[in-house]
Amino acid sequence: MDKSPPTKLQLPGFRFHPTEEELIEFYLKNTIQGKTLHYDVIGVVNIYGYDPWYLPELAKIGEREWYFFVPRDTKHGSGGRPNRTTKRGFWKATGSDRKIVTLSDPKRVIGLKKTLVFYKGRAPRGSKTDWIMNEYRLPASCPSHKDIVLCKIYRKATSLKVLEQRAAMEERMKTDHSVTCSDPPSLQPMSPLISGDTTTTFSSKNQELAVLGVTQPVMKKEDEEEETMLSFLYDEATEINKILESTIINWYGEFESPVVQSQYLGPLFHTLT
Repeated sequence: MDKSPPTKLQLPGFRFHPTEEELIEFYLKNTIQGKTLHYDVIGVVNIYGYDPWYLPELAKIGEREWYFFVPRDTKHGSGGRPNRTTKRGFWKATGSDRKIVTLSDPKRVIGLKKTLVFYKGRAPRGSKTDWIMNEYRLPASCPSHKDIVLCKIYRKATSLKVLEQRAAMEERMKTDHSVTCSDPPSLQPMSPLISGDTTTTFSSKNQELAVLGVTQPVMKKEDEEEETMLSFLYDEATEINKILESTIINWYGEFESPVVQSQYLGPLFHTLT
């Protein structure tokens, strides 16, 4: 098989966009009948020897659509069905063949069109791709209609919605990957409920509760409960201090020696009073 790319057609400004009637009536019919065309814009290539992404380089002309004359290759033991298997996949027909008629006479059928989709893998399984082929052939009434067909290869246009979904999925995958690879978050110590600095404790609790979305009335209730507890502890300490002070004063009066009173009990009494 000759794998060398065909000579590109050099016609500046020329765009090849034939209609289906022109493809069948002019290009396909004249080629089957052996007539010489003035411009060789469609080459003969066995496209099933290549995967579709290599075909644009084998076409003589085309930007988004590529045309080929394809000899029919039948599969042995399959009732003469064409062999549409490539190296990495296969072409699968979708729906039934559509009749192509002329504009001048809608009742005259000039050819048939078969639409196929390329799948990666092997039949019956495979992953669907966006590569599409339209295969045109002459009707059975024409002689040599099975010898060669005309194929148009193109990629299905992707809608904007699909492109946005793909972009969102890629962004989500990047975000998940960055979170997985980053260091685990460190645990921050919680502020104590009761500490020597009451103002600092309340401020820390307010910040923590604000992050959790707790409203101000709940914070105020907890502050009042803590203030009540601190007030109770202060009253208890004051009462114990008074009892201890009275006991030491009575004990201080029982010492008759002024030296003992001034050296041992004097500083303690001064501290309490």
